[in-house]
Amino acid sequence: MGMLCAVSFNRYGRLYYLDPGEFSPQVGDRVLVPTDDGPEVAECVWAAQWVSDDTSGFPKVAGIADENDLRRDELLRKRKAEAKVAAKKLIKAHELPMKVVAVDHVLDQTGGSSARTTIYFTAPHRVDFRSLVRDLGATLHCRVELRQLSARDSARVQGGIGSCGRDLCCATFLTDFEPVTIRMAKDQDLPLNPLRISGACGRLMCCLKYEHPLYQKFQASAPAVGSRVTTPEGDGRVVAHSVPRDAVVVRMDADGSRCSCSRASVCGPRQAHEERYS
Repeated sequence: MGMLCAVSFNRYGRLYYLDPGEFSPQVGDRVLVPTDDGPEVAECVWAAQWVSDDTSGFPKVAGIADENDLRRDELLRKRKAEAKVAAKKLIKAHELPMKVVAVDHVLDQTGGSSARTTIYFTAPHRVDFRSLVRDLGATLHCRVELRQLSARDSARVQGGIGSCGRDLCCATFLTDFEPVTIRMAKDQDLPLNPLRISGACGRLMCCLKYEHPLYQKFQASAPAVGSRVTTPEGDGRVVAHSVPRDAVVVRMDADGSRCSCSRASVCGPRQAHEERYS
């Protein structure tokens, strides 16, 4: 058990959970987050509070941002904006099939030439950007790196709203991309329409993967569609499954009406148990 707070580097961006340590950040406070390139400023969006989980593995807040930290953060954002504009102009000038997705910049902390700009882009195929890197370095006066992102990584970086109406899983809590297959969509009785089962990245939705075990467990114990069952309302035939409700839809023999029954009330083991002890 320990305390955790949540911060975000961008408004409506991905949340990062930190151990507040000796600090007590409130919602809206700017805090320092330790990174590989030094502490960076982020906004607290969830005040520190006690949680039941083990917090020993979470990074700790490096401190509350002061005026110098805020000025450095403002300069960092300015450099990122300048780099993004310059990259788009030079990509157009070089006539390269590239799209800038995000820009990262590391300020010169030593007074030397340690400033570095990393530009993330997407492209339909591999691109020879050597001349582009040279022109970007001359324009931005720093070391420039270009990194090509996959479709899923691009969606994670840019963020967005999924078909469910919520923020993209990859941009919020999903940390690893696991393989998703069309078999999972079939098992969940979804229409095999790419527009219905694809996410913002154009690939199969990640939620098909972590919802799939629920459907497998349901189908292992529920009566198959077309089988005859006995329900509390009478005998009938299963015509559909309702996995989220843990129920089956049965068409009654008596009048042809349909009713929704819980899986437990029509499964074989439950009925055998009731017959034995009734």
